Amino acid sequence: MAQNDEYILEILTDSSLITPSQLERARAEREGSESLIATLVRQGIVSEEDVSRALATHAAMDFVDVAQLAIADEVLAQVPREVAKRFKVVPVAESETGLMIAVGDPLDFDTFDTLHHMLQRDLEFVCATPAAIKVAYRKYYGTAEDAIEDMGDGGGIEVMGEGASTPGAEGDVGDAPIIKMVSMMLLEAYNMRCSDIHLEPLEKRFRVRFRIDGVLHEMQNPPKKLQTAIISRLKIMSGSMSIAEKRLPQDGRIQVKMGKKSIDLRVSTIPTSHGESIVMRILDKSSLSLGLPQLGFLSDDQETFEQLITLPDGILLVTGPTGSGKTTTLYGCLNYINKPDKKLITVEDPCEYQMNGINQVQVNADIGMTFPAALRSILRQAPNIIMIGEIRDAETANIAINAALTGHLVFSTLHTNDAPGAVARLVDIGVQPFLVSSAVRAIVAQRLVRKICPKCQQPYEMTESELQALGLSAGQLGEANVMMGKGCDACKHLGYKGRMGIFEMFLIDDEVRHMVNNKASTVELRKRAREMGMRTLREDGIRKVLAGMTSAEEVIGVTMSDAD
Repeated sequence: MAQNDEYILEILTDSSLITPSQLERARAEREGSESLIATLVRQGIVSEEDVSRALATHAAMDFVDVAQLAIADEVLAQVPREVAKRFKVVPVAESETGLMIAVGDPLDFDTFDTLHHMLQRDLEFVCATPAAIKVAYRKYYGTAEDAIEDMGDGGGIEVMGEGASTPGAEGDVGDAPIIKMVSMMLLEAYNMRCSDIHLEPLEKRFRVRFRIDGVLHEMQNPPKKLQTAIISRLKIMSGSMSIAEKRLPQDGRIQVKMGKKSIDLRVSTIPTSHGESIVMRILDKSSLSLGLPQLGFLSDDQETFEQLITLPDGILLVTGPTGSGKTTTLYGCLNYINKPDKKLITVEDPCEYQMNGINQVQVNADIGMTFPAALRSILRQAPNIIMIGEIRDAETANIAINAALTGHLVFSTLHTNDAPGAVARLVDIGVQPFLVSSAVRAIVAQRLVRKICPKCQQPYEMTESELQALGLSAGQLGEANVMMGKGCDACKHLGYKGRMGIFEMFLIDDEVRHMVNNKASTVELRKRAREMGMRTLREDGIRKVLAGMTSAEEVIGVTMSDAD
């Protein structure tokens, strides 16, 4: 800001937003030429919005969240783009006292006088955060040059794989700004721990959203005029997608090197009303080395799960909807049991990660390499352990069961809402009940919940509605360590950082096998599982809420249908 930092710090202190001890700690921990205000924001003591609100109050000025406003074209036309860019302001609306303009520094009176002189009309000033003004400027005034300038330096990203040898991959001199923009978008997504990138052409804008810990967040949108160029650049980087074909869906893969890190992205395009929509999934190989505790298992469940994945034969099924982390759990299992004395083969569609010491088979239906065809062949390879990406039909299921009955340990996934429901699902797709009861050793259902950020977690008292939803009373909390994230730079002010699983483990014993043979219903199987001590998804989630690992909001949101 234009005003002296010490004056602003005095305002923050008078507003009780910071204490003298916090200020002294910030002075001691300031990095390089960083301002004390930036240090306080980085430490999570105050937010940029806190600072702006305090300054607005001091200046007797209203505060607005300009990033959330819809600004009319006739209002924008009253402030030229060059003026908005130079003074870092955005017109908001017409008011009774003149044109309302949002400013980032409510104490910069020189700017107010200059704008009065340049615009030659009555003005009313309101305060917004500098970040929100920047977002609004890019949204309403931004040009291709502005967007590229804002991206910064896009160097250090190298296209690998097929895209590296594709004609046009390096681009012409005139394409350099687009190359930089796309490179920086990929780098930003990776740095923000994004799992997938959504580029969506709408009627008047080209929307960019990042999915972080399962939740979509809208990012700075490139100008609509760059839509075609950005999509073409991504297709070229894949090396296998046609930039001429815009009427049919396409799939590809991008491999880039960022410094010493190699990043894979799975790319999918589909035609929409206003252009091609692209989704890129970032394949993070670091998840392959996750141990069972990092997946979300507590000590007792981890011990049980370790026993299951070291059985000599049988089927272990991991169930849940799309995006519930089933594949990551299976990779965690393979990583745990991958030893030189075992031969492991996987059949996947697609092979998302390359794992050392494991034979991975890619399904390709176009040439007849289906799941059943691959399975029939790999059984002749004498594996000890087989991982099947997903059981989708009766033929795949029967081959998997026959493999389990002939001395192989088989891991696979199935789409069901809970663990006992997997039995009915297998029977429904055509597997005989006696085969299910003979081959299946255990079924694990799972969901993903966000983890509370360890940097900004603080004690939290659950509301009455949360207690009621979880079936708890205040007296049952005892010595619970319920936490909630305040939001800090480490978690991008979300309060959460990373995800973990909550689990429901259904072990198959002799009585359950007898029930399956007699075609027992899912309700009966669930009742028996509860008698055996199975914790439901919600109950496992509650344990993690009380341990301060996740929030009640997260558990309630992903276990809405969970009931006894």
